[in-house]
Formats: sequence, C-alpha cells, structure tokens
Amino acid sequence: MGITVQNITGSTAMVIWPKMASCADTFYSVMYHPNWNSMLSSYSRKSFQKEERVPTTRSSFVVENLTPLTTYIVCVTCQSANPSSDQCRVFNTLERDPASASNTKKELALGIWLTSSVLLLIIAAILLYGCLHILCRRRRERLQGRNGTSEQDHGKVWTKSTAQTSQELVRQGQLMQDTEEKHPGGIQLATIIENPSACKEPIMPPSKNRERVPTTGQCSAIN
Repeated sequence: MGITVQNITGSTAMVIWPKMASCADTFYSVMYHPNWNSMLSSYSRKSFQKEERVPTTRSSFVVENLTPLTTYIVCVTCQSANPSSDQCRVFNTLERDPASASNTKKELALGIWLTSSVLLLIIAAILLYGCLHILCRRRRERLQGRNGTSEQDHGKVWTKSTAQTSQELVRQGQLMQDTEEKHPGGIQLATIIENPSACKEPIMPPSKNRERVPTTGQCSAIN
C-alpha cells in the first residue's frame, strides 16, 4: 500500500497511505501497537492496542497519545480484516518535545491553582460561618442580659415599694399607740362612736369627780 509515517514527535505521528479504488468499505482501519515483537508477527487484529476508523475520503491520520522513545507498529487496511506485512510500518517516537512538556506543566499548574482556589473558598466559607455564629450568639446573650436586668430592676422597685408601705404602716401604728398613751379617753370615745353597739348616753371623760355624776345606764360594749 505504500504506507509512510511522517511528522514523528514524542507523542504523535502522521500516517499516510494511498487511496485504493478497490476498497469496498466506507472506512479505513488504522491499527497501532507499542513494543513490536515476535508475538505480533501473525498480524492479528486482536493483538493491536488501538484501532481507529477513518472515512475513505481521507488518506491520512494523526496518531496521538503515544509514549516517547517507544517503538510502534501501525497498519492500515481497507476492510475489517487482519492486516498483511505490506500494510504495516514500524517507527520510533522521539523524546518528549518541549511544547508537550510545557503544556503538561501548564496543566499541572492549572490543576494545582484550581485545587488551591477551591480549598481557599471552603476555608473562607467555614470562617464566615463561624464569625456569623459567634456574632449571633453574642447578640443573643446581650438581649438576655438586658431582659434579666429589666426584671431585676422591676423586682427592686417592687421590693422598695413594699418596704415603704410596711414602714408607713409601722409608723401609723406607732402614732396610734402614742396617741392612745397620751389621750386614753379620746381613743375610748372614738372607739365607742365607731362601734354600733355603743351606749346611748354620752360617756364623759374620767375625772376625780366622776362618782358624783349620775348615770342612768351602762354601756354593754365596754368591758
């Protein structure tokens, strides 16, 4: 078939073959395999690592993803059958080309950058969540402290009011006791007037001449 291999690099090679008018199929089979040895001397299709189908309108194909410094065998047939020796060529790939190495480095750097960016975003999200959680907790504690202070102030006001009321009652009781000690008759008279069962006749305040005052009745409420 006059197969040739051109533009060989460390990872690619262009396979060229002449068009065949006798090819009845609609595609060419391009088969290739690394490390050619006697095991592939039978040219069995099952022994090839890769097989690509190319339309019959084309007469070339670029084989990619090859290993540098490796011996390959490539075969081209016009039907899905085992190739013959005149349909195959052996070639050796070159060292890794600088452009491919540069692309590999760029891809590695891009992957590292993307991974670092994702990790930084995750860390930033965790820190933001922690800050928001702390702020919410402090705000809640501040509100609870204000509510507790208000309740404490209210309790103090109520206690103070109760104490003032108790002091006022004690003061009034003491005043009444002092008044009773100073004016026992007046207190007795006031008590009789407030009591509905008081005597009909007015009760005179006690004096030395009380025995001379005639009395017609005696109060039932006075013991």
